[in-house]
Amino acid sequence: MDKKGDLIINGSGSSNGGTFSNVTINGKGTINNDIQCAEFDCNGSGTILGKVTAGYAKINGGVKITGDLEGKKVEVNGTAKVEHNVSVDRLKVDGKATIGGKVKAEEIRIKGRLTVEEDCEAEFFKADSQFKIGGLLNAEHIDIKLFGECRAKEIGGETISIKNKDALFGLFKSFFPTQLETEFIEGNHIEIENTKAKVIRGNHCIIGPNCEIGLVEYTDQISIDKSANVMESKKV
Repeated sequence: MDKKGDLIINGSGSSNGGTFSNVTINGKGTINNDIQCAEFDCNGSGTILGKVTAGYAKINGGVKITGDLEGKKVEVNGTAKVEHNVSVDRLKVDGKATIGGKVKAEEIRIKGRLTVEEDCEAEFFKADSQFKIGGLLNAEHIDIKLFGECRAKEIGGETISIKNKDALFGLFKSFFPTQLETEFIEGNHIEIENTKAKVIRGNHCIIGPNCEIGLVEYTDQISIDKSANVMESKKV
């Protein structure tokens, strides 16, 4: 099993792990140790009792990883649960991903649902759907289009944009509360809508419609929409 071949599970099967070229799970598979591979493809139901290191991982079915997930590119179209940390170059979530530890990536794009128990760090973070981050969301550029409930304990970045999704989705507003909740936002250029925060600190701040903010501290300019509720703002 330690030879660099392919591991393919089409029905129900198991493996002791090891190093492979390609790992494919089309049925129900259990891998009882760490695996390393160029490509990991799960179309069925997979359980990996260890760490996964893959150049490219595509999850169309459901997978549970009890260790870390590391690699170049990860796409989640189905359901993925990683009990520890994720460290990749690019992470794309069109399905549902739950991370028990931290996430570190160069680029994160979300159109499904992402839950991270600890911090989430990236150069570029773009979300067009729901997410929940238990710690700090930290990225150079943050672009969030609200659709449903979004939460992060703290948010930090160079440019931060938090806006409502296109008017096309207005029919669903009554079913999905559309708001981002956070304790603290800090950045250079901050432009937000439908955001509830205790403190915002930035250079250039644009507080848009339906925001509930305790304190805004700014160093250059501020703009506050008439429908926003800002308890205190001060130039520092």
